Amino acid sequence: MKIVFMGSPDFAIPSLEKLVDSQHEILAVVSNPDKRRGRGSSTSPTPLKAKALELGLPTIDVEDLRSAEFEESLQNLNADLFVVVAFRILPVNILEIPKIGSVNLHASLLPKYRGAAPIHHAVMEGETETGCTIFFLDEKVDTGNIILQAKTPIGENETTGEVYNRLKKEGSELLLEAVDLIANGEPPLNPQDDTLATPAPKIFRDDCRIDFDQKAKKVHNKIRGLSPFPTAWTTWNGKKFNIYRSKLGPGVQADPGEILIKEGKLLVACKDGSVELIEVQLPGTKVMSAEDFMNGHEVEETVFI
Repeated sequence: MKIVFMGSPDFAIPSLEKLVDSQHEILAVVSNPDKRRGRGSSTSPTPLKAKALELGLPTIDVEDLRSAEFEESLQNLNADLFVVVAFRILPVNILEIPKIGSVNLHASLLPKYRGAAPIHHAVMEGETETGCTIFFLDEKVDTGNIILQAKTPIGENETTGEVYNRLKKEGSELLLEAVDLIANGEPPLNPQDDTLATPAPKIFRDDCRIDFDQKAKKVHNKIRGLSPFPTAWTTWNGKKFNIYRSKLGPGVQADPGEILIKEGKLLVACKDGSVELIEVQLPGTKVMSAEDFMNGHEVEETVFI
């Protein structure tokens, strides 16, 4: 088939590479415009566009998905299929351009965790498994007919970053399998049960603040669910304090948020026990182990708020 591939972050790269190495033809790669991604005034492409250029593929930058110019550029490609991985919500007139339709790789077991941050929410909710779904896009977000799904376990201490790295590889393999089924004219089409749907909205800074007056497991799941980005945080001695890794700790006699050091471990009391902090960060410093933090700071008899 002749395919237009759309995406922006590195999550989409393995999927593009799989399709480039297949019998299918990539007509163009659509991505967000170049922008400043660090210090200085120079701009750089999205990770996906950078990979497309490396592979010698034509690219299309798009700011306004509803522009007539963008629609015309896609119409002129005469594609069989649009493949979308970690991109934006496409208008219906764009979805209807390819002969067969538009498919998406979504990093959850739909209809659970529809939305922009499915991996984060699955980990924060303490799910023991998640996976990838390949489905046909329609006018509503993440609601179309499912072609294929594949599951993967989530370890009790795994972070969103670790699950993300696994799913971008597993998802690329599932995507190629689904595209081959479509090419052969035999894709399964399974409607989603909307009554089982759960949301996975975008996460903002204030959503990342830790409330230690909750059960330890909920606190631990939130820390790992927000790691490495956008990162769970609290305040310590008036400073923002990021937490990247934790474990469930022992029961303690202390108020929520109170710091305890036991057997060389940095513990924080919660509503029903404690969490052990493993990797942390203060403003202007690199991520460090809890041991390095304790060696460099006076932490006894202090409280996270």
